[in-house]
Amino acid sequence: MTEPTYLHATRLAYDTVAEDYAKLVPPMFEDDLYGRAMISTFAELTRALGAGPVADLGCGPGHVTAHLQALGVTAFGIDLSPETVAVARRRHPELRFDEGSMTDLDLADGSLGGVIAWYSIVHTPPELLPVVFAEFHRVLAPGGHLLIAFKAGDRLRHVENAYGHELSLDVYWISPDRIAELLSQTGLMVDARLIREPNEQERPRQGQQAYLLARKPARPEPKIANTIV
Repeated sequence: MTEPTYLHATRLAYDTVAEDYAKLVPPMFEDDLYGRAMISTFAELTRALGAGPVADLGCGPGHVTAHLQALGVTAFGIDLSPETVAVARRRHPELRFDEGSMTDLDLADGSLGGVIAWYSIVHTPPELLPVVFAEFHRVLAPGGHLLIAFKAGDRLRHVENAYGHELSLDVYWISPDRIAELLSQTGLMVDARLIREPNEQERPRQGQQAYLLARKPARPEPKIANTIV
């Protein structure tokens, strides 16, 4: 089966920038107080559920995976880029990082208590997001939680230079309402959303940032037939 063009382009781009990306992005994450507040809520929910580990999908250099682990969550990372996975393993040798695609996860049905996709859907063409969200739904246990961070809006930007390297990569801004609609169509219920304005580092190109917290509904309670004694 031929790999979609956008997956090939994304892998190549992050293989190219892996080392420099790892230097610049974790400090930006530390400055994202609102985003980390959503992660804290997500971590508390998944700990309370106790239904399995959390997969950090599109984990990059592993900073979010490590942050989740520090919050008491058993977490591991998956990334499309082999070079990025190698960086994550060097930076966090105590944690597990695997190569993989969000479109076809090598994980059993219902095996995860949580999924986090921290800005990792931004390179997926919007019309293909239902495939990704269907995978999230498949691997989540009943009652499992999902946290997505992404760029809010309605536009496409083609990037040809980033982190000091030439590359070719599409970046999508998507309406939070549209993401919530697609999640709902996949069977995931949105419980909370947060939209914040860009900070000083993000202005003027980035625009608003969005975080959606969703849940796979638990199985319905079995019906007990009335018994006459």
